[in-house]
Amino acid sequence: MVVLLCALGLKLFYSTASPDNLRWILAPTTRLVEFASGWRFTFESHAGYMSSDHSFLIAASCAGVNFLITAFLMLTLKRLWFDRVENISWGFVPVAALMAYAATIITNTVRICVALRLQELRGEITWLSPNQLHRAEGIIVYFGFLWLLYVMTNRAVSKLRIVFPLSVYYATTLGLPILNGAYRQGMEFWEHSSFVLVLPLMLIVPVVLARFLMRAFVKLRGEAKAQQAATQWSSS
Repeated sequence: MVVLLCALGLKLFYSTASPDNLRWILAPTTRLVEFASGWRFTFESHAGYMSSDHSFLIAASCAGVNFLITAFLMLTLKRLWFDRVENISWGFVPVAALMAYAATIITNTVRICVALRLQELRGEITWLSPNQLHRAEGIIVYFGFLWLLYVMTNRAVSKLRIVFPLSVYYATTLGLPILNGAYRQGMEFWEHSSFVLVLPLMLIVPVVLARFLMRAFVKLRGEAKAQQAATQWSSS
């Protein structure tokens, strides 16, 4: 309940926060974006960080707070549900929050840098509208890094746990908006939901399939070696 209340409190704060209230996450992200991309941004009150040519704005919606909430929930709930550590110290909550914050800064930096690059290539990508392209890029980067964070913090990724980050991602990106009445937006919401549902699966399925095929190959190879050894033993 404490973990969920922390996430809910941050969500409520973010729903009404202005760029001025979000400089604690926008500022370090922008500095890393400037370092990685070579672009220059200037903060404009109540707007965000504007690029020097006024073609790109890092606004409140680009803060990545929703990813921060998702990463925090994933890290904390994983420890509470799966690790089964007795006498868990409350210290793991702020540690998980700091890890989620650092992961958000890195992830959001990558997402914005990719968005800057896609802005230059937008004319060459005609099968998606600018909004669809921006949405798809955000989902792929955010979920990809969420899954990477899960793997890096989980030593033994079992078959049952591999869908855990996906479940948390769906709960925060689809479940909460539905409970909040976002479905009333009509086709715009359902189009966004289809992207959210499909794109993470497109990342997971090839990895899971490759892992399954690799295990099947190792098993068949082991059986072949065992059969060969048995044949040699019987012939000798």
